[in-house]
Amino acid sequence: MAEVPAQRRRAWVERSEQLRAAATTEPGRLRIIGAVLALLVVAFGAVTAWQITDRTTAAGNVLHHSAPLSADAAEIYRRLADADATVAGGFLVGGQEPQAVSDRYDRDIATAAKLITEAAANSQGSSQVRAQIASLNQQLPQYTKLVATALANNRQGLPLGGAYLRYANEQMRKDGGLLDASNKLYQAETDRLGKDYGDAKALPYAAWALGVVALGGLVWAQRRHYRRTNRVFNQGMLAASGACAVVLLWLVVGHTVARTQLDDSYAHGAKSMQVLNSARIAVLQARGDENLTLVARGSGGSYEDTFNTGMTGLAGKDPKGVGGELEQALALADNAKGRTPVDTAIKSVQTWRARHTVARASDNNGDYTTAVAQVIGGKDSKGHTVTETTGQCFDKVDASLEQAVAQEQHEFNQAADSGRGALTLLPAGAALLAVLAAAGAALGIGRRLSEYR
Repeated sequence: MAEVPAQRRRAWVERSEQLRAAATTEPGRLRIIGAVLALLVVAFGAVTAWQITDRTTAAGNVLHHSAPLSADAAEIYRRLADADATVAGGFLVGGQEPQAVSDRYDRDIATAAKLITEAAANSQGSSQVRAQIASLNQQLPQYTKLVATALANNRQGLPLGGAYLRYANEQMRKDGGLLDASNKLYQAETDRLGKDYGDAKALPYAAWALGVVALGGLVWAQRRHYRRTNRVFNQGMLAASGACAVVLLWLVVGHTVARTQLDDSYAHGAKSMQVLNSARIAVLQARGDENLTLVARGSGGSYEDTFNTGMTGLAGKDPKGVGGELEQALALADNAKGRTPVDTAIKSVQTWRARHTVARASDNNGDYTTAVAQVIGGKDSKGHTVTETTGQCFDKVDASLEQAVAQEQHEFNQAADSGRGALTLLPAGAALLAVLAAAGAALGIGRRLSEYR
């Protein structure tokens, strides 16, 4: 009877047996230890480079992408609100509006249109952003057409001009209108900024864990070497441990510094700008409501109510005190350069509210001409030139808040750039030191192996 040949064992089974056999000898054990150490160190370097590269990219997005887009979205809102307030103020003059009013309105509309186009180019596939941009592109021509019709009627002294201006204002402020779409765009971009902040500050747990395991493995291997040979130092293993420790320390310190700087850029930069931008928008809306109350000629009660509500949110209930968004902005300003313009804005708002009360009293008493002069300047019903107007206060508040935003923008740029800079060299440095550590571990094990030849 023919002998049945033995079935060939699988390769992995043979390899497993070879490894088990090798592990019973000291050279075999050393080779396995060396391979595991090299793998751990290389994995530590690779994961560190990967995770820190992701965080560096996110920090770069905070500085160069999401923060500027959020600021641009806020500027779209502000420009549209300013255009609405400006055209309402020009309407009060009667007849041909001043050239300065026309120029400011045209600049606002042109800048808003330009920023909307740029936002569309940088939407990065966000459906929410695209929807709001589409809404803005659709409604802006409708708004400018209504304004043009209102101004044309006003130049001819036709009362219908006031109605068209109110229609334009409704197009601007209604739910789903221009300001609503701008606000949703701003919120979407601000949410993206928050996500980039979260990605940039995320703790690299995997890199930390691998670093501790790799360093612990190197220390264990050297202790094993000492107990078996009574030799205190293995130069290769010592170099590998040093390189691994440097990477781990660099990782902890670098990420901590970056996280601290990014936190600072948010607390004293991005958050402050969000509050200040909101305050600037509230100021513009209040100015528009103030003007439209007079444009409505006795039927502007709803605009007056909105003015008072907006002022309460902006500066608190007490006309002589401070509260609301301006109080928040003052609390967030961390130095004199940031606090001074906010203080100036607060004082100007207090003066504005007092002068507004006087103007409303004139209008309610039937002295429309004086009320208009007290709001936009000019001569009152007695022919006297009004030198203290609410318009002057508005201009001072707007200019002060613009200065405060510029200061907070500068602080944001500095802190965010420092945060990103703390991580910039770490991925390449970690990869290089990990390779050196793996080489050191291999040389150290190789030296021990040479003693068995």
